[in-house]
Amino acid sequence: MPETVTSTKPTSKSTQQFVPVSEVRDGILILKDKSLRAILLASSINFALKSEDEQTAFIVQFQNFLNSLDFSCEIFVQSRMLDIRPYIASLEVAYKGQLDDLMRIQIREYIEFIKSFTEAANIMTKNFFVVVPYSSTAISLSGSGGIAGKLPFGRKKNTAEDANRSFEEQVSQLEQRISIVQQGLVRCGVRTVQLGTEEAIELMYKLFNPGEEGKPMTLDAGAR
Repeated sequence: MPETVTSTKPTSKSTQQFVPVSEVRDGILILKDKSLRAILLASSINFALKSEDEQTAFIVQFQNFLNSLDFSCEIFVQSRMLDIRPYIASLEVAYKGQLDDLMRIQIREYIEFIKSFTEAANIMTKNFFVVVPYSSTAISLSGSGGIAGKLPFGRKKNTAEDANRSFEEQVSQLEQRISIVQQGLVRCGVRTVQLGTEEAIELMYKLFNPGEEGKPMTLDAGAR
């Protein structure tokens, strides 16, 4: 009997299938499991420059903040190479518009200094984020044999209006958690601001497309 060889082609999957975020609405990340996430951008503190007493007070206050939470939070530190290209592009525009020869020489020397300094020093930028989660534990009303099938007159609860009301209730619970986190961090001397829709989308894009920052940038794009 001849052998039967079955050829299997690899199934191509979109990169978006591996991203846990379903959509971003009003600055709130909605994951594929229907749980919510809010992202807070936090200010930094130079801990090393503080006195020993100040360091101890900060550690105790931060410990109290963590112990006061009855839900989990994620602290995320984003560390990236400083992209000096937009600043260089603006200097190039100033160089071309400068009529004074002496100023043109100084601008050109300054541009070369900035380029060489950033390449040698390997300067990094750091952003600090706090991710506040919320996941609804409500019992699902849809599905066969569930509560929906036992409602009088066959009324269905999984309507768009009910879904929007459920989302608003979950956002309200999430906002309460955000307020708790912000107040706790303020006591530690850390200021926070919640990311909006555009900021959250930009952050997600950069996280899942880290190579985009290394692409060449035109002069016109950096001068805008």
